[in-house]
Parts: sequence; C-alpha cells; structure tokens
Amino acid sequence: MNGDKALAIEALCAAQGRQFTRFDYMAHGQSGGDFAEGTISQWRDDTLQVLDQVTTGPQLIVGSSMGGWIMLLTALARPERIHSLLGLAAAPDFTKRFVEQELTAEQAALLQSQGYFDVPNCYDDSGFYRMYNKLVEDGTRHNTLLEQPIAIDVPVRLLHAVDDEDVPWRVGGAIIEQLSSRDCQLQLLKTGGHRLSDPASLALISATINTLLEQPH
Repeated sequence: MNGDKALAIEALCAAQGRQFTRFDYMAHGQSGGDFAEGTISQWRDDTLQVLDQVTTGPQLIVGSSMGGWIMLLTALARPERIHSLLGLAAAPDFTKRFVEQELTAEQAALLQSQGYFDVPNCYDDSGFYRMYNKLVEDGTRHNTLLEQPIAIDVPVRLLHAVDDEDVPWRVGGAIIEQLSSRDCQLQLLKTGGHRLSDPASLALISATINTLLEQPH
C-alpha cells in the first residue's frame, strides 16, 4: 500500500482533487489474516467490499501484477462501477501458467505432501513467495480468464516491460486478445522490470491515468 506506484498515483489524484482509494489484500501489508488461507477469490472479494462500501461513482481501477488479475475479476463482477482499467504487468492466470510451464517435480511433490512450496522472490523480505495448494487450486480451477472472451467493455490500458522476468509481456497481448472492449491498448516499455517503479515508468503511469480520466463514462 506504500509502494512507489501507489504513492505516485495518490499524489497525482491529490493534486487534481480526485478521490483515491488504496488498500492491502487480506494477509498482505498492513491487513491481517493467514496467508495460507489466501486465494484469488478471497482477494477479489476484498476488492469488491472496498468498491461497494468505500468508493462512490465510476472508478478507474489500477492493478499491478496479481492485482491486474483481481482488477479484471472485479470489473466482471461490477461492470456498472467501472470507468476504465489500467493494468501494470498484469498477471491473470499466473497460477495456471506456473503449474503448466514452471512447476518442477520436486515442487509438485511438496505441494501434495505439505500443501505448499517456496518460489524465490526478490520482492519479499523473506526472499521467497510461498505458493499454497489452496491458492493454486482456486486460481486455476475457478478464476482463469485467458481461455475465453473477457466480457469487459470499458477502456483498458496495459503497461508491460519487455525486460519483466516474472510475468512475460506476451501475457498482456493475451489479455488484449480476449477482451471484448474495442478500446484496449498494450504499451510495451523497453525497461522497467516487473515493478514498473522507475521514474520513467511512473511518469508514463501518471500520463496514462490522465488520458483515461479524460474519457466520459
């Protein structure tokens, strides 16, 4: 909730006198809860609760990485509340992609025997991301998006760095291909990595938000 992107967007909205809401999912950041119980469905429901109980009017939703997946699921659940969407290195279906393309035999065995395995992650203080079977099952069986049309008809902008080593930029192309909206664009950055938190990326994020907000709802 206090990352560079969130703070930059907050500053942009404050300067323009716009409503701005940010929050941590259950078991993330300042929010309580057991991460072992976390699922895509749970975090989507967290988002819907904030959307329904905290915000008013049409919303531009920004989702980064897994948040890009949650963003799309939220738009599907509350189409009448969505003005537009901005995905930053959006990662829908990452559980399915990992299981099908990256899961090792050792990790598969750990998933079955102890219910989780650890994936190296330079963004976490622990140095790894713990992938629980509950998260994998929920994401893969109940929330996949890229194998069928995504019935979202609002303006969508996706930013993705070619040098992203965590989520391939081609995922952005797959999202565009499935979206119903005819007003959707994928913009590729040569650099910026997965976090898109360098000054150039932050400037582009702000400019993209301004462009989206110029569009009527």
